[in-house]
Amino acid sequence: QVPLVESGGGWVQTGGSLRLSCAVSGYTYRSHCMGWFRQAPGKEREGVAAIYTGGGNTYYADSVKGRFTISQDKVNTTVYLQMHSLKSEDSAMYYCAARPLPLAAQHDGLLASTCLRPNSRYEYTYWGQGTQVTVSS
Repeated sequence: QVPLVESGGGWVQTGGSLRLSCAVSGYTYRSHCMGWFRQAPGKEREGVAAIYTGGGNTYYADSVKGRFTISQDKVNTTVYLQMHSLKSEDSAMYYCAARPLPLAAQHDGLLASTCLRPNSRYEYTYWGQGTQVTVSS
């Protein structure tokens, strides 16, 4: 098990910013995909951003490129999602997730890029409980 705990959600006005945190306790992830997903009522869960911990490679959905930034701290125990210029359509429950990758991904960008691809939600093994983000005017 990889315990993941999200925090930082809340209500924000349109155009505002929030930073979500995903804390990983009791586990050191050396070669993992760490992803942020979101799910709005009546919609499928979608990948928003992901980072490959072995190399720091980052990946984003088109809908958030230029607005969201995923990062990890120096000791690799927390993953952040900084969100700017928030829109009402960004409102959703946000989930942090993790999946291991072979160490070979450190030298294989194509393998690392699998951290975020269509339907990648089915590939992630560990999930947090989620944190709600609500954006309104």
